[in-house]
Amino acid sequence: MQERRKLTRWRIDKSALLKFEQKESFCQIKDINCTGAQVVLNTKLPQDVNFRMSLRLSENHTIVAKVWASWHKVINGSNHYGLYFSEIKDADKDKINKFVNAFYPNDDPRKMLEPGVVGADGEKGGEGVNDHRIFERFRKEFSARFIGLDGKEGVAQTFDVSAKGLGLSTNQELESEADLEIWLDVPNSTDPLYTRGQVVWSRLAGKGGFLSGIELERADLMGISRLLRA
Repeated sequence: MQERRKLTRWRIDKSALLKFEQKESFCQIKDINCTGAQVVLNTKLPQDVNFRMSLRLSENHTIVAKVWASWHKVINGSNHYGLYFSEIKDADKDKINKFVNAFYPNDDPRKMLEPGVVGADGEKGGEGVNDHRIFERFRKEFSARFIGLDGKEGVAQTFDVSAKGLGLSTNQELESEADLEIWLDVPNSTDPLYTRGQVVWSRLAGKGGFLSGIELERADLMGISRLLRA
């Protein structure tokens, strides 16, 4: 697997114009990077599907991307969304970088999300914040089986799931950076959900139990939707 990437999101709190399905709506961009953005708007966006949108960041910086609404919350009557750019051209990534450089030239990207600033998913920001927070974690318990590249098998229980990661509870400690193949039992289905990931952390939790964080090899948007509908 590739080395785990840390991509700081720029906290900008700026108005923008979002267009999708021939509809236009003004929104507030809370933060953004080349993999996604957190936006607030009055209009509801499509969910559980990829859709194409354009986002006018400024007069000279409009990006076009295929996006997925990874999470949605209604706060004080406004729709808060975590948008994942499932398909975006390098030219549009460059526009995001140029927009940030033009409007926030003196800001250190590592400090844009200061410690103590809490995102919509409840996590605090800070130096080294990564792009996984685009994907909201859901507290869900599913039975799971896994096997490592060394051939060792085991059983687990999820304690949270997202499109880019899993939290696993196991009876055995999982080695950091170990690659795993994982099968999640989907309720009311005979077909388990298959995925692959890497152990990014593991710690002791109670007597004889361990908790581990798994980073999935790729963002499984359809898979998480299937789990949450089960």
